[in-house]
Amino acid sequence: MKTAFGKLTQNDERMAKAESIIKSCVHCGLCTATCPTYLLLGDERDSPRGRIYLIKEMMENGGEASAQTTTHLDRCLTCLSCMTACPSGVNYMHLIDIAKNMIGTRGKRSYKDQLTRQFVLSTLPYPRRLKSAMRAAKLARPFQSILKKIGFKELVGMLEIMPTAPSNPGTYHGAGAAKPRGIRRSGVILLEGCVQPTIEPSINDATIRLLARNGVEVFIGDGATCCGGLAFHNGAEEQAKQQAKANVDAWNKLIEKEDIDAIVVNASGCGTSVKNYAHMLAGEKDYADKAEHIAGMARDITEFLTTYDLGPPKRWTSLQVAYHAPCSLQHGQRVIDAPRTLLKKAGYGVLEIAEGHICCGSAGTYNLLQPEIARELRDRKVGNIEPLEPDVIATGNIGCMVQIQSGTSIPVVHTVELLDWAYGGHCPEKLKHLEDRSSDVPSPGPTAVSTFLTDAPVNG
Repeated sequence: MKTAFGKLTQNDERMAKAESIIKSCVHCGLCTATCPTYLLLGDERDSPRGRIYLIKEMMENGGEASAQTTTHLDRCLTCLSCMTACPSGVNYMHLIDIAKNMIGTRGKRSYKDQLTRQFVLSTLPYPRRLKSAMRAAKLARPFQSILKKIGFKELVGMLEIMPTAPSNPGTYHGAGAAKPRGIRRSGVILLEGCVQPTIEPSINDATIRLLARNGVEVFIGDGATCCGGLAFHNGAEEQAKQQAKANVDAWNKLIEKEDIDAIVVNASGCGTSVKNYAHMLAGEKDYADKAEHIAGMARDITEFLTTYDLGPPKRWTSLQVAYHAPCSLQHGQRVIDAPRTLLKKAGYGVLEIAEGHICCGSAGTYNLLQPEIARELRDRKVGNIEPLEPDVIATGNIGCMVQIQSGTSIPVVHTVELLDWAYGGHCPEKLKHLEDRSSDVPSPGPTAVSTFLTDAPVNG
């Protein structure tokens, strides 16, 4: 694609990078077939190719974003399905990040939209604030019809999908180490996260139990926080950088003291962000090299587990599992086979979902900021799942879990919860009604049990 950036790229590395990415697009249109918003809306401006033209025009005009450009770029889920389909290798992820951060400072949004985004980004990444918001949402639900009438559709969308506080507060939280009994095979840092341990603390519990039983010592860094992805993909670049730097500092301290083999992430949206730290912190004098090293150590939990022989399952079930591949995992990280392989080895029947490459509509904060489009995508996803009549839906991202669960009565759990159950852990709370469909496999000997050294409160 031809560009006319001229002198705009001089002394501006990001503008130069954006121009290079735009030039690599041959506008073949293959991306349109996999773009969720184009499939729903049929508007070229809501396709990757159309958005690239809008970004090109915005940047050639010196980075000033029109209201139209802001609208169509805001509608992008950043699901990255287009990158999987693109034959030219266009790095749309980095291009849309640059553009959205530009809109974050120069875009034309309504005061209500700005207020909504500020509320989301000052709440979700901070566990204590999120818990308070969850309690407030419970009280506000009876007033949804009134809020809709006065024009707060985004707030109504938030109330519809906002879960209540978990009944189980979780076992492991805060900085510390889970030491395996027996031979230590490896050491990893686990990103504790922000939204996930607040809404579904059972996911971190299952992750730590499963790893510790298999000889993996698990560390959670003191001072680690949100991955920064929620802010970065919404144009709040400085907030994202501060969160990323906090993680780099916390994890580097552990790497210097302990024998660490990987940084494990069990929320695929966060994993994609951590693997993108070299891009996020590029040009930061004291962090660029360290961020690149951290990004290279990051692994999705299923990606890491495939390097281990977990042995035979301790428990078999007859459950049929519909596996939903999060966009951030299949498109962002290109981790495709690992979750399915692990579930099958654990004895579960794995059902493939039609249109598995299409986003469920969660996409970080998308279902909060674009509730109508997100709802259509959720219903489309659920419409492809329910005819399979699965016992359970498994996925690897908390956002997908909340989004899909809001549209179906079929229980949705994290992949690692099913693996933990199969290899000797707890039956997931949501599957207690199916527990009688499991049977223990005789064990040749005792299994290791993890112990957590500290029980400090979560950060934030």
